[in-house]
Amino acid sequence: MQIQNMPNYGAVPPAEMAKLAEEAAVGKAKKHPEVTMVLAILAGIFIAIAGMFYSVVMAGAQDMPYGLAKLVGGIAFSTGLMLVVLCGAELFTSSTLLLMGKATGRLKFRNIVKNWTLVYAGNFIGSILFALLIFGGGVWEGGNGQVGLSSLYIAKAKLGHGFMQDIILGILCNLLVCLTYWMTLSARTAAGKMMACILPVAAFVAAGFEHSVANMYLLPMGYMIKELAGPEFWQAIGYTAQDFAVINLSNILWNLLPVTIGNIIGGGVMVGLSKWFVYLRVKG
Repeated sequence: MQIQNMPNYGAVPPAEMAKLAEEAAVGKAKKHPEVTMVLAILAGIFIAIAGMFYSVVMAGAQDMPYGLAKLVGGIAFSTGLMLVVLCGAELFTSSTLLLMGKATGRLKFRNIVKNWTLVYAGNFIGSILFALLIFGGGVWEGGNGQVGLSSLYIAKAKLGHGFMQDIILGILCNLLVCLTYWMTLSARTAAGKMMACILPVAAFVAAGFEHSVANMYLLPMGYMIKELAGPEFWQAIGYTAQDFAVINLSNILWNLLPVTIGNIIGGGVMVGLSKWFVYLRVKG
């Protein structure tokens, strides 16, 4: 006997998730520009919070097994996407799914470009604002300089890739990020959405994939430490600024360009357009 009026705690079916994603994409493009900008700044702050958490957790992790350290750091970083999904914000990497709206004919390219420009700029502003606060607050000095050293290590590693490698790592990253967002659409509870964020995000962080918005915080944070830290910091960690010469503005910009391209392909094409093709395409 079927019990009536019981809440449905099962997952939303994939076809319904595709419709939800399409409506969300169209809704993003139709928001007032001022609203979009504020929500994008918040998303930049949320991802920067995750970047800060990751940097702190990874401080002194050289003594841990490599894979275990990456797993712990990746779980910490998943905080960022949880904040974006549950608190409501506009994140560039998930906004790449607006290509679904173009495929269904509900959005034009100018709508998408306008949204992407606003969201990308807002994410960057939020990331830099949070980095300035973290630097000004001296958080990077924690652990006798180990938190700052962690930030330097992270930035140096990210700037060690070639252009094509950054594109590929950007593709792989946003494939996982947008699949994570897709999974959150299947959950009917806040706890379910939070659980959906953990392992896919931990996977991309552990594997060293490249997320453009995360890099908007992690790379400038490393740059500020390299350029502004005093001699007592360098003495404490046993390095010099010259050891991190690769962390410069030119290399940061050269990282963000290919990673952004890769993120668009991984999220907008591999996730958004593939889901449109399977679930939303008008079949003749």
